[in-house]
Amino acid sequence: MSTTVTSPTHLEAVSVAAPSPKNRAFIILNAFGYMLRRDIIVTVREFMPFFMQVLVQPFSLLFIFGKVLPEVGVTQQLYSASFLPGVIALNIVLVSIQGITVSLMLDLSTSREIDDRLLAPVPVSMVALEKVVFAALRGMVAGAVTFPLAYLILGSGYHVNTGAIFALIGIMILAAFASAALGLVIGTVLSADKIYLLFTLIFSALLYTGCVYYSWNTLSSIKVFQILTLFNPLTYASEGLRYAMVPPVNGHPFPTLAIGWVLLGLSATFVIFLFLGIRTFHKRVIS
Repeated sequence: MSTTVTSPTHLEAVSVAAPSPKNRAFIILNAFGYMLRRDIIVTVREFMPFFMQVLVQPFSLLFIFGKVLPEVGVTQQLYSASFLPGVIALNIVLVSIQGITVSLMLDLSTSREIDDRLLAPVPVSMVALEKVVFAALRGMVAGAVTFPLAYLILGSGYHVNTGAIFALIGIMILAAFASAALGLVIGTVLSADKIYLLFTLIFSALLYTGCVYYSWNTLSSIKVFQILTLFNPLTYASEGLRYAMVPPVNGHPFPTLAIGWVLLGLSATFVIFLFLGIRTFHKRVIS
């Protein structure tokens, strides 16, 4: 009695070789974690440049606007309580944007260093998403280290409401991810030779229309400018942190942009710019 052995068809071979959806998800998550871990290790090795990036600007702003100007009578002593959330928001936003924009500009330049990551067994969109997550982590660290720095500089002028700690953490996380998504778009739209536009135009526009030095409600007499600030994601980050951080004034909550609008503004920024950023990232890496 003879036994006939038949070779598998091409379709059967593919079905056997192809990983199951569960295994594929594990492979993607493992590769994603490896890329993220690699970026974190590189940052730890280059600790001093990152340390200078997250501390120099908030130190300068807090020392001048929170210490010097109140001491010489240019601003009120309570100004630092309203100004501090703006500084923290600014640090989160700028570090998150820089954390992805500059690296993308360099990776997508003629050297094409991004190609190494594209060889990983993950969709192209996951490569972009990893950069967003890493940049957001940098932004959150930058925001967190501003608190002890402010405590050392402001001394008795350090006033932070501790009753809304979960709202504070949530807004910091949302602001970091929204800013990183914005940075993804900027980094894929601007080429490396246009990096000067990042600092001269984009950062200047963010800084002066982002309600860092003033609260949104104080602009009620300048209605056009008040409306203009609503197109800046930094405004929502600054106002959200004021909502969570500034202690009550004379028994009343500090007036800020409504927290519902803050959450909507940051969430919309994240979703819209992440969608646009992944599309432009696809076009840049596949072209």
